[in-house]
Amino acid sequence: MTDTDSLAARDWKKAVMAGMADRCPSCGQARLFAKGLRTVQRCPACGQDWSAQRADDFPAYLVILILGHVLVPIVVMANMAWDLPLLPQMIGWCAAAMLIAVLMIRPAKGAVIGAQWALRMGDFGKR
Repeated sequence: MTDTDSLAARDWKKAVMAGMADRCPSCGQARLFAKGLRTVQRCPACGQDWSAQRADDFPAYLVILILGHVLVPIVVMANMAWDLPLLPQMIGWCAAAMLIAVLMIRPAKGAVIGAQWALRMGDFGKR
């Protein structure tokens, strides 16, 4: 990679979408995650080093924010429409929240990593 390549503009929308799809935000070819929420150390296709990513707790905060804004209105509308018993609601809504959170966390982390890479945040800004 030349010095001019390192300063080239990076499409953050494309990088975020690639990260959400579990693809390398740099090339879009290889997988971003190795296992669970662990990223690969280096992209096997383009060689991008992913050890510099520092997503930390931000993906979890995003999941909580989005999930709360989606699930709470559904809970309120369900309670306005039907007279549901409390115990099944406690179990059902908690189970739904956990399931949705588990399904959302990996795409959220991929999106954060893609944004970090595209915006040259942290160690991604080094030449």
